[in-house]
Amino acid sequence: MNPKLLSAIALLFALIFTSPLHASSAININTASASEIAATLSGVGPSKAQAIVDYRTEKGGFVTIEELVQVPGIGPATLERNRDLVTVDASSND
Repeated sequence: MNPKLLSAIALLFALIFTSPLHASSAININTASASEIAATLSGVGPSKAQAIVDYRTEKGGFVTIEELVQVPGIGPATLERNRDLVTVDASSND
């Protein structure tokens, strides 16, 4: 086989298996700590992650992922960028 083709195939597999979208499970924003949220979500640093935790504490938890936009500093673009990395499922991140 052509060495360049082999290199391209190897690079493709490396990208697929190291992609954040290939993560084994989504982070449960109803159970994750602020540090776990900040480490997992794109565009969410420590202060926004803490705002997510504060919101869920005050409101009693998230019912839907879309509710994230109610958190100060989390807008529709941040939600869409992280949609596949977030869950509110009680069976996730036990």
